[in-house]
Amino acid sequence: MRGRTRRFALAVVCSASMGMLATPAASAAAGPGAIAGPVAAAEARTGHDIYRQFRDGLSAPACPAGVSERWRTHFAAAPGRLAQPDEGTLALFGYVLDALEKASLPSEYALIPFVESGYKPDARSPLGPAGMWQMIKLTARNHKVPIRGGYDGRLSPVDSTRAAVRYLKTLHGMFAGDWRLAAMAYNAGEYRILGALRKSGQVARDAKPEALPGVAGITHAYVRKLQALACLLEEAEDQEQWMQALDRPVPRLEAVPVAADVTRVDVWADANGRDPRRLRRLNPAFVAGRIRHDGGAVHLLVPTPAYAALVVDEAPDAETQPAIARAEGAESTVNGSPTQVQAGRAAGDD
Repeated sequence: MRGRTRRFALAVVCSASMGMLATPAASAAAGPGAIAGPVAAAEARTGHDIYRQFRDGLSAPACPAGVSERWRTHFAAAPGRLAQPDEGTLALFGYVLDALEKASLPSEYALIPFVESGYKPDARSPLGPAGMWQMIKLTARNHKVPIRGGYDGRLSPVDSTRAAVRYLKTLHGMFAGDWRLAAMAYNAGEYRILGALRKSGQVARDAKPEALPGVAGITHAYVRKLQALACLLEEAEDQEQWMQALDRPVPRLEAVPVAADVTRVDVWADANGRDPRRLRRLNPAFVAGRIRHDGGAVHLLVPTPAYAALVVDEAPDAETQPAIARAEGAESTVNGSPTQVQAGRAAGDD
């Protein structure tokens, strides 16, 4: 852990383990913006629980034969990101896994934000895509991500994850539950993959994604990237130090509505006993911590009450974290078509 310490308030642990509820009176006493009504303390979980949720949710063996060594090397830092004790990447990974599990989707899709942004909610590409799932504005609006003056829902893990999971659910059904075809469609657009299936005389339930004609190399590589990441995470289980790093309480994140009279993240945090700096990092869509109510529901992504007192000393800001996915050839889904951040790689993507 290199000098970072972790404290888990005894009273909070006891409340979580006993299933205690916050009373309405206690919430009211906290001041404006406090969550009203009983709020159940979520069941505590550790990094091991999140990792097991990922492994149990895979639809295919995590490390199939022929995994690309190039992409294994490229994403070699991904397991280390989950092991970092800042409660950022691992908690967000758990949040996405929860959303996928609720939608009955395989956990391979939880690796997409690693490819797209390195799981950075505030990631921006100079070509236009933004957020953890790297959507452009047109794609975001098509999938009901709110974008208005002072608020870009692509930078909200809540809005962007809801949209991405909803889209993946559609693609998963469209391609007969083959996550590889759905991932290719997420990258290149569903009509391009449907056209490739028709051209090759294949149907989704019996298709060989690696043999689809007329599909860009970068789209074929998209599946290989996800397979390489799954393989890296499977192999990390054999590393004692990595498993020890996951043996810690990790916040379970939830989206909560924000009352119309609350206009700053810090105000909500103070009223509800949360760390304002952490909330700002989790919610970069609220520029400088300002919350604007311009119509439509406003949500914050926050640690559940059971984790409100989890303290991480010397935790770095999100800006200091390494961007592992944008360093070389990472791509975004732009209006159904892939756009590489680093140009000139499509032909050679393998």
